[in-house]
Amino acid sequence: MNIGQQQFRTIWPVFAAGQALPQKVAVIDQTLLPHDLQIAELGNLTQMIQAIKQMQVRGAPLIGVAAAYGMALATLTDVSTAALQQAAAQLLASRPTAVNLRWAVERMLKHVLALPEPERALAAWHEAAKMADEDVEVNRAIGQHGLALLQGLWAEKQAAAILPEATASEGQAQASHRLNILTHCNAGWLATVDWGTALAPIYLAHEAGLPLHVWVDETRPRNQGASLTAWELAQHGVPHTVISDNAGGHLMQHGLVDCVIVGADRVTRSGDVCNKIGTYLKALAAVDNQLPFYVAVPSPTIDGRIADGLREIPIEERDGDEVSFISGLAADGSRQSVRLTPINTPVANPAFDVTPARLVTGIITEHGCYCPQELAGLVAQLHLDAAAE
Repeated sequence: MNIGQQQFRTIWPVFAAGQALPQKVAVIDQTLLPHDLQIAELGNLTQMIQAIKQMQVRGAPLIGVAAAYGMALATLTDVSTAALQQAAAQLLASRPTAVNLRWAVERMLKHVLALPEPERALAAWHEAAKMADEDVEVNRAIGQHGLALLQGLWAEKQAAAILPEATASEGQAQASHRLNILTHCNAGWLATVDWGTALAPIYLAHEAGLPLHVWVDETRPRNQGASLTAWELAQHGVPHTVISDNAGGHLMQHGLVDCVIVGADRVTRSGDVCNKIGTYLKALAAVDNQLPFYVAVPSPTIDGRIADGLREIPIEERDGDEVSFISGLAADGSRQSVRLTPINTPVANPAFDVTPARLVTGIITEHGCYCPQELAGLVAQLHLDAAAE
């Protein structure tokens, strides 16, 4: 995608002069956005693990590719089977909820350990780069399938259009002339190598000339919507408005939302969806207002080994300081962190929740859009209930 007319991916290998293999991996440091665009260069496994834990890289697909590059970085120091298995274990412990991380690590291990030690380092870097390229194409395909859904919704809205009543608010009048999409957290190109998942259909629809507008949940406590989604939509010229997390239901009740599209960190074979905390409440509001609720994910996000999301998906509990403090720009332009809660007040910070399959209209993948009850067939077809191929 573009930043100031320059094309970017979120992660790429860095070669040093005279070296046959990359020596570092560059990433966009997402903890500094939207106010500061900086590239962080990671030179070893430990730095990659910290980047994943501290959310310099985040989003299930990007975490998977970052883990693959983490395995490649590990080969720069030790290519023995024991060392690579230990590296894999460390990466798996960095973020427990996103299944893409496990998928990527298992794929890398299987690929590299099948080779003689002298061939492992080169093979690891090639496989990580291949996974990055695959992610781009997968997300583009998700975008194409999602675009068809959005075009269908727009056609239905036009066919059912009636002139706003005299009592309609200005906002309702504006909303009647565009497709209004609500999204939660950041599932754009910053959460992937490129294109994004939930935002890929939006980008393609915007480029196709579909009149649309995106309601961007702020997504407390880390504000990935307000800081990341709003930033990348602005970079791409997509009309959008940031809202508080609690405003979505109100907008739906007043006819200002036409559909909801979110990403996910894990989807079960039965169609339960684990995504950023607050997603479940959006799904409840969407169903209550008869609005479609779509989830856009690449197939590696589907965990075919489990069926019950509420009981089987581990929910990451993050540091309470993410809730107690908020950071931003002060009047003098400096970045500052301020406390929101009383000192010594206990804070709970579950990072994800699970939306039951019954609330999900469809799951958009690179293979097409599936109703939750159809997902088991895709799992069987792609062998997503087995170890990574």
